[in-house]
Formats: sequence, structure tokens, C-alpha cells
Amino acid sequence: MNTGNARVTLLLAAVLLGAAGCAPGGGSTASPAASATSASAATAITIRDFGYGAPLVVPAGAALTVTNMDSAEHTVSADDGSAFDVEVKGSGGTATFTAPSKPGTYAYHCRYHPNMHGTLTVR
Repeated sequence: MNTGNARVTLLLAAVLLGAAGCAPGGGSTASPAASATSASAATAITIRDFGYGAPLVVPAGAALTVTNMDSAEHTVSADDGSAFDVEVKGSGGTATFTAPSKPGTYAYHCRYHPNMHGTLTVR
């Protein structure tokens, strides 16, 4: 194997090993405090199997990206009705919203599937 191919192989192995530590459902196996320090964990909700994944802790005003891995359309709708409300098409669809500027814990749900619930903590 030449030097160029060896470098590409090592880089690919490093990327794949790094991805192996991710938890399913868009969450992280780290504590919520640790998640807040990780940019990707703190700003992403992945909907999978009609669930939102682990609760998130984000800074006030953070931009959040929602990815929907289910085939059905879902929403991320604040229970109080005014903090945030986004629709996300199915099969890999994405949407973004801004976390509230006021610190607190915000419960949310899917308007189409009342059994889906999540929590967003803003610090």
C-alpha cells in the first residue's frame, strides 16, 4: 500500500472509531452537564422509532437542528405552545429552531403522536 492510501485508511479508521461512541436516538451517553459542552450533542434532536432521544441541555438562544429518521412526519412543539413549534418531514427531513432565551426546562411533544414527549433544558 502506498503512503497516500495508508493515510486515507488511517483517517477513515479514526473517523469510524469516533462515530462508534455515539448513542442511538440522537442522545449521548454522557451526563446532561457533559452534553452541554459538546456542540453536536447540545444542538441536535434525532427522532427515531417515535422518540426524541435523551433530554438536552443547551445555552439560551442556541440553534437546534431536528432530524427525523422515521417515515412519519413529526413536530417538536413546546407544551406551553409559544416557546417553539417546528414540523419535520419524515425519512431524514430536518428543521431548525432557536432555543428560548429564558433559562428553564421546556417539555415538548409531537402534535401528531401524543405519546411522544421530550425535555429541553435551557441554561
